[in-house]
Amino acid sequence: MRGMNVPEKSAADVLAAPVQFLPGVGPRRAETLARLGLHTAADVLFLFPRSYQDFSRLRSVSQLVEGDLQTVTGTVEEFEARGTDSGKCILGVLVRDDEGGFLRAIWFNQPTMQERFARGQRVSMSGKPKLNGLFWEMAHPVVTPLADDERNPEGQLLPVYPLTEGIKQWQLRRIVRGALDQCAGALEEVFPEAYLKEHDLWPIRQALPEVHFPSDADNLARARRRFVYQELFILQLGLALRRAQQRASRRAPALETTAKIDARIRRLFPFELTAGQKAAIAEIAADLAQPVAMNRLLQGDVGSGKTVVAAYAMLVAVAHGHQAVLMAPTEVLAQQHSLTLERLLAGSQVRIASLVGGLSAGARQETLARIAAGEADLIVGTQAVIQEDVAFAKLALVVIDEQHKFGVRQRATLRRAGDDPHYLVMTATPIPRTVTMTLFGDLDVSTLRDAPPGRQPVKTYLADETKRAKWWDFFSRKLREGRQGYVVTPLVDESDQTPAVSVEETYEALVNGPLEAFRVGLIHGRMTSAEKDAVMEDFRAGRLQALVCTSVVEVGVDVPNATLMTIEDGQRFGLAQLHQLRGRISRGSHPGFCTVFANPTSDESRKRLDAFVSTTDGFQLAQVDFELRGPGELFGTKQHGLPPMRIADLTRDGEVLDESRRDALALVASDPGLARDEHALLRRMVVARYGKVLELGDVG
Repeated sequence: MRGMNVPEKSAADVLAAPVQFLPGVGPRRAETLARLGLHTAADVLFLFPRSYQDFSRLRSVSQLVEGDLQTVTGTVEEFEARGTDSGKCILGVLVRDDEGGFLRAIWFNQPTMQERFARGQRVSMSGKPKLNGLFWEMAHPVVTPLADDERNPEGQLLPVYPLTEGIKQWQLRRIVRGALDQCAGALEEVFPEAYLKEHDLWPIRQALPEVHFPSDADNLARARRRFVYQELFILQLGLALRRAQQRASRRAPALETTAKIDARIRRLFPFELTAGQKAAIAEIAADLAQPVAMNRLLQGDVGSGKTVVAAYAMLVAVAHGHQAVLMAPTEVLAQQHSLTLERLLAGSQVRIASLVGGLSAGARQETLARIAAGEADLIVGTQAVIQEDVAFAKLALVVIDEQHKFGVRQRATLRRAGDDPHYLVMTATPIPRTVTMTLFGDLDVSTLRDAPPGRQPVKTYLADETKRAKWWDFFSRKLREGRQGYVVTPLVDESDQTPAVSVEETYEALVNGPLEAFRVGLIHGRMTSAEKDAVMEDFRAGRLQALVCTSVVEVGVDVPNATLMTIEDGQRFGLAQLHQLRGRISRGSHPGFCTVFANPTSDESRKRLDAFVSTTDGFQLAQVDFELRGPGELFGTKQHGLPPMRIADLTRDGEVLDESRRDALALVASDPGLARDEHALLRRMVVARYGKVLELGDVG
């Protein structure tokens, strides 16, 4: 074997090497790292820090200034948890710095914090110190465990990584540093050199060490920008490629809106369209006139009149002898749409069919036969409309209501339901602009911001138990005046795990208490379709004065005389859901009143409820919700099917998102399919990350 040449590992082999072969890992620690999703060297290299410990304000205890944000490093001398007379817990940790000064860190009602400390342990404490007699104290400081040799991190920004049981922060730092030393040289640059210069981006081999162990804040900003841009650019490339493919391959019937068709449709509407509705209709009509499938998102606040815009688009399809389908996420909403369209089109020849899961076998077969024979022009239903046994005679337009209830894959399934129909999706949950560009980047967007004339305001109140009797007196008085109201609870039944008022318990308490003189109905998700329909019809007709319900009425239910809403356990609803619920009232000529009874248990739930009562602007609330919850819950969710962001943060990276989107569209326009050699790595990266979920398998 002597003299035999051992081939060097390729770059791909180096990056794909199992994590156990990195310095300081081994088989046992590799099992721990696997819980963090770290299986290869590349996984470790691209485990971006979630934050940084800033030692630029490192002080010894003798140098501390009261009230300023500062950091002290030292050794844990002792710690003790003790109870107070009121039953609360106080944890005190005494830290000695390298000069012999002492700092006391204290935490209130966090008894598990003491599990993070051991005598002799090296730590840093960051917070705002206060002089208490002769001793310095920090309340609830940020704690970072340090390795024994991390003695002088002055001026440094140390990375803080996500952890799992069995590994400490300093250990993970060493593993990442070892991976950089051993493997960073194998990284390939996905951007052509000219592109890096043109867009002022650092090369990957310069940026990666600095994003993990920054020399200073400026270098960190440059390094982070490189990876934020790359992550968003790759996503936007995928969306741009998907859009280009759809436009190239999805041939659809050209449905021109002539002056005659426009006049016939508008005659059916017994009201004047708003400026926003007119603008959205013009955009949709322009799309429908093309022989390429429309892909448009119609977003608007609750009550902005999206259904009318959708009805206009569907009637354009019918005017050309085609069918249109409207799909809703719940049977209650589907039935509501059917009733709305039947009222709107009562004087026309348009034939409407309803296809929901609760139909009897015979009724379903009869409806399927009508659809297949072209004897139904408008089909309204739930997900039942995308099942395999549904055959359309001449489907030209698909409208999906409440887009956020449907995932990327469901959109693709419906796409295959007809011969390349035009495609309009609606959402009554206004979406922050950055999220719209990210989740719906393959769609054109129309936005309705103005409410139809005559829509009355809703006054919203946040109340505690002391206001309950006064509210029910007011609620009862309005019912006697002829109004109707909802009482919404978050759960169907009681649960030991989530103690909230159940809908049945609420119903019993009201019919035997403050609402005993009124006709009260009950509706929730566990009832059969027929039961729910019957209750809703009684409520619409005024035979019921109040309706006790779960969030099954969240979207689409339209009873103009309902002007009152009570929401129980408001802290259990999301901000968008609260806004949707409130949108059920004041849909007629009388002002609305909404009171939320809540017991917020966190700062976030308090801020959410305060925002809800402060404004009825859904777009403003969507932005507040986004800032409170962050991108994690709104982006990368299972329903959308897209992988989560690794480093980009849509709450702060909006400008980079704008830039990356413009650049991606320009690149795909200049090089469709990314076919040029210098774009081969970009193409490969797009397909690897988004090819499956965006159906880009044929790219390249």
